[in-house]
Amino acid sequence: MALRNAVMAALLDGEASGYDLAKQFDASVANFWTATPQQLYRELDRMEGEGLVAARAVEQEGRPNKRVFSLTDSGRAALRAYTAEPSARPTAVRDELLVKVRCADVGDLDAVRAAVAERMEWAAAKLDHYERLRGRMLRGRSEDEFFASARRIGPYLTLLRGIDFERENLRWGERALKVLERRRRRPQRQRRPGDRA
Repeated sequence: MALRNAVMAALLDGEASGYDLAKQFDASVANFWTATPQQLYRELDRMEGEGLVAARAVEQEGRPNKRVFSLTDSGRAALRAYTAEPSARPTAVRDELLVKVRCADVGDLDAVRAAVAERMEWAAAKLDHYERLRGRMLRGRSEDEFFASARRIGPYLTLLRGIDFERENLRWGERALKVLERRRRRPQRQRRPGDRA
């Protein structure tokens, strides 16, 4: 997926500056797509050149003017075309932590356990953030009420995926830590040539 599709999807919520988009990516899109502010600014410039977004200057008192971007009709048409395309194969997981865990039996077991614990801390923090965002989106409504009345449901559905992803990270982390702790306490036996892992 091109970054431009994620940017155009973010602009469905209304016009935004590059800074606003970077914050929005961090707050609501980071559960499925990441981009640095520099990448966003470069992509916005390209998209403006292609007519997918329009920019206008907003004067600010005491600060430099800022540019805010909005989707053009061409941008909306590009998003419609994008959603009609067949989906690519699911992204393969590329996670350095999992490589370390795979090597736990020959590596520094305490360091691997610490890395898993750190990942769980990150997951818990992200989950807390996503749950607060979910509460703001629902504003006291049930999910059924939200789905029946919300103008757009896509952001909420992607947020649910992020919540489930972080919950699974925590569930797996708890299990991995228990197993690694049992392995750490186990008496070491000498491996012989031909032993299987």
